[in-house]
Amino acid sequence: MSVRKAVMVLYRVCWIAFFVLVVISLLPRPPFPYWLAWVPAAAAVALGLTAGRKGRAAVADPPPAVEVEPPVTGRWTALNSPADKVPSHGVHAYGQTYAIDIVAEPEPGAEPVLSRPKFRALWPVARRNRHFPAFGAPLLAVADGTVVHASHGSRDHLSRNSLPALVYLTLIEASVRDMRGAGAIVGNHLVLDLGGGTYAMYAHLRQRSLRVRVGERVRAGQPLAECGNSGNSTEPHVHFQLMDDPDLDVAVGIPFTWRGTGVPSNGEIFTVGEAAHGPWAGESGGAQVS
Repeated sequence: MSVRKAVMVLYRVCWIAFFVLVVISLLPRPPFPYWLAWVPAAAAVALGLTAGRKGRAAVADPPPAVEVEPPVTGRWTALNSPADKVPSHGVHAYGQTYAIDIVAEPEPGAEPVLSRPKFRALWPVARRNRHFPAFGAPLLAVADGTVVHASHGSRDHLSRNSLPALVYLTLIEASVRDMRGAGAIVGNHLVLDLGGGTYAMYAHLRQRSLRVRVGERVRAGQPLAECGNSGNSTEPHVHFQLMDDPDLDVAVGIPFTWRGTGVPSNGEIFTVGEAAHGPWAGESGGAQVS
């Protein structure tokens, strides 16, 4: 086990210890002073900063952006883009320094039922995934490569695109997932080895949508899986990133650019290839991986 991997494991252990001690401190006569519960929390913060040191150093002297094909076709909007901020998601953890989120947008003139639901202050608290045009969208290989990780057993949960749901995600769900590890954060995910020490990761895949297996060689443009809403996700969307290691605990992000598209900025609507018509759900085929 590498030092960086050990730091991440200890980081999660410290957060678990913190929550356990907090619960014990709420007893009528706790066996220790209340402040002691915050010791592992402080240690976890320090370990998190230590783990992010390599990512911060990489930002100071970033490697050249790797050009790959876009992972989708159709009309999309960029969110949390490295074109506007690095690290794009606010952290270097799990190789996310240059990650991007994209959500599908309906084509002009599409039926209202296919329109992407807006964020709501109170109601509805959550929506079903079929209400979002991204759900079930095919995800494509961005380059020739080899599948080194493929998982799709986690369920697709309801959206978190209301204020109450977002508070729940931020204060409770995200903390629990972080303690469980990288796999719980990214949900169903796929990692491709593109060669030359570069790996592509697709997160929040739809449950049971994988069309490829570990060890399989894929070609650029080949369908790999479908967009879903698993893991630490507010709504069905594509989370894509390049990194220098297939292990998310030790990976450092690598800048990317999509051929013909570049790196879309936050809120930018872009179209790739021929836009798909109608809902994507149900179009999957090929080998299913369990």
